[in-house]
Amino acid sequence: MSHFLKKPTILHVETVARSRLFAIETVDLEFSNGVHRVYERMKPTTREAVLIVPVINDHLILIREYAVGTDSYELGFPKGLIDEGESIIEAANRELKEEVGFGATELTFVMKLGMAPSYFSSKMNIVIAEHLYEESLEGDEPEELPQVHWPIDNIMGLLEESDFSEARNVSALFLVREWLKQQGRL
Repeated sequence: MSHFLKKPTILHVETVARSRLFAIETVDLEFSNGVHRVYERMKPTTREAVLIVPVINDHLILIREYAVGTDSYELGFPKGLIDEGESIIEAANRELKEEVGFGATELTFVMKLGMAPSYFSSKMNIVIAEHLYEESLEGDEPEELPQVHWPIDNIMGLLEESDFSEARNVSALFLVREWLKQQGRL
């Protein structure tokens, strides 16, 4: 039986906490059945991010980067925010140059992912970068990001690495694996 869902009515939104990076809002809702609830969320933003999967010589390039949330170094793909006025592809190429020291002559948009939509409005755009050439830009990273070149023929072996566990990276891995299969490269 199909049931048409009616979005709840937003009765009130209030910013209850703010830092230099985040603003937390409470959202007072009334559902169509009359139930009232107050939820918390990060203040919605239209700014999106990119995650780049660089491919060079039958290898993927990953980086190790410190993640303060887990107080550990995480293995993953380069990523960053899209600057105002930049396209997804322009941002991907810029972030690639900043974090990996390569540019790409071929960038392919794969998919836009939501991240924890119960709390965030953020979107992550997955892009594959190929035909790489050396070019660096200064980024905002506080330290050099060590690279790991991972063989495409062992792509799923990344899931066995204890420091490769962040959901956006794992999602990108599966998307890229399917893309590589469609290309006849896996």
